[in-house]
Amino acid sequence: MVLQILNTGSRCARCGKNSMLTDNATGERFCGGCGFVISERVEESGPEWRSFSKDEYDDRSRTGSPTSLAMHDMGLATIIGHANKDATGKPLSASMKSTIERLRTWDSRSQVHESADRNFRQAFSDLGRLKDKLALSDAVIEKTAYIYRKALDKGLVRGRSIPGLLAAALYAACRDTGTPRTLNDVSSEINIKRKDVSRCYRLLLRELDLKMPVVDPIKCMSRIASEAGLSEKVKRGALAILNDANKMEITAGKDPMGLAAAALYLSCVTNGENITQKVIALAAGVTEVTIRNRYKGLKESLKI
Repeated sequence: MVLQILNTGSRCARCGKNSMLTDNATGERFCGGCGFVISERVEESGPEWRSFSKDEYDDRSRTGSPTSLAMHDMGLATIIGHANKDATGKPLSASMKSTIERLRTWDSRSQVHESADRNFRQAFSDLGRLKDKLALSDAVIEKTAYIYRKALDKGLVRGRSIPGLLAAALYAACRDTGTPRTLNDVSSEINIKRKDVSRCYRLLLRELDLKMPVVDPIKCMSRIASEAGLSEKVKRGALAILNDANKMEITAGKDPMGLAAAALYLSCVTNGENITQKVIALAAGVTEVTIRNRYKGLKESLKI
């Protein structure tokens, strides 16, 4: 039992002595002379005296890492602590220390004993790498993990590659959260053919009954303009063009990247900027023919 003197100036109400102590194990505050308990529980807001964290054993923060769907066990697994002491704080004997070490080994091995857990561990390991490569937010990662778990529950992963289905779930999460990431971006970063990712994406839409919102071409415009090195004046002109096109409802059913690229090229022509269609096409990841077709459509519809 570890005792600590809290305040020598406070007197006991029963015996009048100044020896007020607190028990760090139970939180009781009592008199050291007569044992009179002043309060049964003292709320402590400081760090823990011991750490039960899985990763950082020196971290004594009161709260651990939050639960997450992007972890194979959702962050809820327990471990055997690395402090070789018993409940009273006494060090373990040599034989018991050897037994605890073997228990720790078997505990770590038994964390992933089902096929679903092994599947989640591999998939979410790839997901962590994709998060850094594509600069994705935590909301997108959580949504991806949620979609992938639903797909595994319905048995959609059986017979298909884990990275392919994970990439499809990631693209679906980007579409759902409005994050401007194309199918080519996801497939190239995970090193899988675009055709395979799109096939898995259509499977997820059909089997999980997902409703994806239409991608706004305005969100794609800033990225294309930055990669092509266009001025702010051109971006503002393209923004006005896309707003007018949305009001006239002529953007439905068309590729958002192609529309954004055509609006930027039209803005360049209007403002007298000297830039070729090839530069914008490479920045947008579309062909020059697409830009020409969308350019003609926007110019005729908006009468520019």
